[in-house]
Amino acid sequence: MKFKFSLLWVSLVGFLLFTCSDTSEVDPPAENTQINVDTEQNDDETNEETNEEEINTSGNSAIKILSLGDSYTIGTNVCGTCRFPVQLKDRLKLRVESANGIQLKIIARSGWTTTSLINAINSDNPSNDYNLVTLLIGVNNQYQDKPFSLYEKEFPLLVNTAITKAKSDKNKVIVVSIPDYAYTPFGKGDLSISEDIDEYNDFAKNYCSQRNITYVNITDITRQGLNNPALVAFDGVHPSELAYSKFVDKILPLALNKLKN
Repeated sequence: MKFKFSLLWVSLVGFLLFTCSDTSEVDPPAENTQINVDTEQNDDETNEETNEEEINTSGNSAIKILSLGDSYTIGTNVCGTCRFPVQLKDRLKLRVESANGIQLKIIARSGWTTTSLINAINSDNPSNDYNLVTLLIGVNNQYQDKPFSLYEKEFPLLVNTAITKAKSDKNKVIVVSIPDYAYTPFGKGDLSISEDIDEYNDFAKNYCSQRNITYVNITDITRQGLNNPALVAFDGVHPSELAYSKFVDKILPLALNKLKN
C-alpha cells in the first residue's frame, strides 16, 4: 500500500509541474514569472581552472544574459542558485572581467508551452541589448499533447525573438535541447516519450543548423537519470543541481566564445 501511494504521489507531482497554469495560485512563490538576478563581480573570486582564457569586456556596461524557457530554465524544485542559468552566470564570473558585473534575467515558468513563452515575452517586453540569450522550450507542448505543428510554427518565432533580444545577432544565441523526462521515476523509461522528445529536438537542431544558430545537446545527460538518480530532483521528474551543472559544462565554452566576439 505504501509503495502504491508513493507512485501516486510522484505522478501527481509530475502532472502539476508540467501542466500548471500561469496563475500564482498554482506555482509556489519561488516560481515567479520573471526573475532578475543582478550580481556585481566579486574581486575576491579566483579562476580555479587556469587553462581557460579570461575575457575582458570593454566599457562600463554590465554583461547581460537573458534565459527563456519553462521549468527546465526556472529550475523547478532545485535551489535558486542551482538552476542552469544561475550556474552559468556564476561560472562566467570566474572568466569574464566586467566593471559592472553580470546581469541575468530569466523569463520562465513551470508548465509553459511555446505559446505561453511567447505571451510572457510580449508582456514583459525585455530590451534588445543582451550579450547572450539562451532558449530551452518545448517539453510542455509534448506533455500537454499540443499538435507538433504548433511547435513547428512557434519555435522559429521564439528563436527569432531571441536573436532580436541579443542585439539582432544570431551568434549571441544558444538553443538548448529538451531534456528527456522518460528517464526519471515519473517517466518510468517510457520509450514513446523519448521518441516524442527526439522529434522535437530533431526539428530544433535542424532548424538551427540550417541557419548557423548554436544548438547544444544536453538530452543525453538526462537520459542517464534512471541509472544515476542523482541527476533527478527530489520530485522524481525534473533535473537536479548536478544535472544542471553538467548542462553548464556543455554550455559554458559556447557562452565564453560568444562573449569574446
